[in-house]
Amino acid sequence: MLDLLKTPVLALQDFCVLCGRALRNIVRRPHYFDDIFLQMDIIGFGSLPIVILTGFFSGAVIGLQMTRALQTYGATGQIGPIVAVTLVRELGPVLSSLLIAGRNASGMASEIGSMKVTEQIDAMRALGTDPIQKLITPRVIATTVTLPMLTIIADFVGLVGGFIVAYYLLNLTAGQYWTPAYQILEWNDIAQGLLKPFVFALVISLVGCFYGIRTTGGTQGVGRATTQAVVVASVWIFILNLFITRIFVNV
Repeated sequence: MLDLLKTPVLALQDFCVLCGRALRNIVRRPHYFDDIFLQMDIIGFGSLPIVILTGFFSGAVIGLQMTRALQTYGATGQIGPIVAVTLVRELGPVLSSLLIAGRNASGMASEIGSMKVTEQIDAMRALGTDPIQKLITPRVIATTVTLPMLTIIADFVGLVGGFIVAYYLLNLTAGQYWTPAYQILEWNDIAQGLLKPFVFALVISLVGCFYGIRTTGGTQGVGRATTQAVVVASVWIFILNLFITRIFVNV
């Protein structure tokens, strides 16, 4: 029994050490600003098209699903608040984070894993460069900065998708849709919708880099690390989403 627990406990220990060193390096010199801006471009701007598409169609689907029920009860004016609350609290942060996990956690694991199996990381250490500060900290900073911004864009585009459905299927005017959608949102909802992607960004970047830097076994090991990074990051997104939602429900 103890032998079975040894591997996951050691992995958890290594992950905690990596998290501590990566976060500590944020305030330590040197700061690799070029790497940070490069990763922000890759993670943020590179993910913008899929985030916009997903956000738009998510809002439109919510609107379509609610159309029949709202018409039955004569509450078509509530489609704006329903779309707004659903996107800002849950679907915007979660869907955006899952997309970033699938696109960027895998990319981080494969890039760093390839460097690990080709001994480039060992060469960096030999030259006196901290690979965690050079490779991992910029990715953590870039992800935590860009993911909340992408979530805001996804929320707005999703509201636009819901408006198009409300305008053409329910014959609502812009005022009938946008005014209640805006009024229903409270600071609690906005705080929840911004805290979630920030926490998810930390998990995505750290998990992706962790599996990348622990890669062994050549090209097959890189493939395994990539798959594990996406799966673990996605699972943790759902787990943390539950706990964060539970906290804000009681506020």
